[in-house]
Amino acid sequence: MKKEAEILIKVEGLSKKFCKDLKTSLWYGLKDLFSNVSGNKTERQLRDKEFWAVKDISFELKRGESLGLIGHNGAGKSTLLKILNGLIKPDEGKVSIKGRVGALIELGAGFNPILSGRENIYNNGAILGFTKAEIDEKVESIIDFAEIREFIDMPVQNYSSGMKVRLGFAIAAQMEPDVLIIDEVLAVGDLGFVLKCFKTIDQLLPKTAIVFVSHSMPMVSRICTQIILMDKGKTIFQGLDVPKAIDRYYEKFKSNDRITIFDEGSLELVETSLVDAKTGNEISELNWGADLKLYFKFNLKKKISMPMFNIIIFDKEQRPVAILEKNNSKANLSITENEIEFFTLHKNVQLSKGVYFISIAVIKSGTKEHLLRVNDVLSFQILNEREVWMPFMLKTEYYS
Repeated sequence: MKKEAEILIKVEGLSKKFCKDLKTSLWYGLKDLFSNVSGNKTERQLRDKEFWAVKDISFELKRGESLGLIGHNGAGKSTLLKILNGLIKPDEGKVSIKGRVGALIELGAGFNPILSGRENIYNNGAILGFTKAEIDEKVESIIDFAEIREFIDMPVQNYSSGMKVRLGFAIAAQMEPDVLIIDEVLAVGDLGFVLKCFKTIDQLLPKTAIVFVSHSMPMVSRICTQIILMDKGKTIFQGLDVPKAIDRYYEKFKSNDRITIFDEGSLELVETSLVDAKTGNEISELNWGADLKLYFKFNLKKKISMPMFNIIIFDKEQRPVAILEKNNSKANLSITENEIEFFTLHKNVQLSKGVYFISIAVIKSGTKEHLLRVNDVLSFQILNEREVWMPFMLKTEYYS
C-alpha cells in the first residue's frame, strides 16, 4: 500500500490587515500594545482606514505538490508569502510548516548587502539550519549553479538584479529545502537561467512542497499541481483544475479599452470590429481554424495619401506573437476626403486557445514616420477544446 505523503504546509483561516495611513497605523499599534489585543485575535474587526490584505485563506500542501498563487496586483499574494515565510505575523488563523524553508520572495531579500556572495551563502545556510561543514559541501555547487564565480567575493550590494536572482535561487535550490517559496523574482533572470531553474524545480518537486507566485500563466501551468486565485485578499477559486483558474484570471483582461500611444493629428480611429465572430462573455470569440476578418474605419483630419497599416497581435501576456502583412499599392482600400475604411483577412487562423489583443500602427506611405499608434483596439478569444500554451497550434497531417 502506497504511503500517504506528509503534509508540509497547513494554513487555517489565515487573515492579515493593514492600515492605509501610516500615522493611523502607528496609533492603532500603540493602542493594541497597551490594550493587549495585538496578535492572533479572531474577534478583532476592521477599524477606520484598515483593509484586509489577506482574508480567510486555508490550504494544505504535501510533499511532492506545488501550489500556484495567482491574482492581479494587490490581490494579497505577496502578503501571504511573507506570512508563510515568517516575515510578518497574521491577525487571524494559523500556519504550520514542517522542515526547512527556502524562500525567494523579494529581490535581494535575506542578503546582507555589505557581505560578499560567498559570505551570504554561509549566512543563508545557517538560517536554514545547516552546519558549517554541511555548507562547505554545498558551496561550490551553489557557486557553479549561480554562474557568478568571478563575482562571488564581491559585496552583494554591487550585484545586478539578475546576479541576485541567480545566487538566491542557487542557495534555495542547492540546499534542498523541504518547502520552497518562490515569488515573481524568476522573471528577472535571463531565459537560459530560467530554463535551468525549471529543470531544477522538476528534480526538487518529488521531495519538496513548492509555493509559486507568478504573473506568467505558462510558468504556473508548467509547475503547479493545484492553484489558488486571489482577488482583494480573498480566494475566488481554489482546487486542482489549474486551466480553469487561469481562464478566470484572464477574464479581467476581457475589455476593449483603447490606448492611444501616439497621435500626429492626421486621422482618428473611430470603429473596429472582428467580422463574423461570436460574442461570448463580453469578448468576440473565434473557433480555431476559422478566418480572422477585421474591419477598421478612420476619420481624416487632414488630407493624406493612403498610409501603411501595421496590425499586431499580442497574447494574454502582452507579448507580440504575430503581425499581419502590410497593405501595398495594389490593395483595394477605400479612401475619401473624410475617411478611410477597409477589411483585412487572414484565413485559417492557427493561434492556440486563449485571449488575444490587436494593436494598429498607421505609417506615412514611403516612410517610417508614424501617424497614429493605438493599442488594444479590440480583443478576441480563440476557442478550442485543447489546452496549449505555445502561441500557435499548427494544423498537421500524419501519414506513413
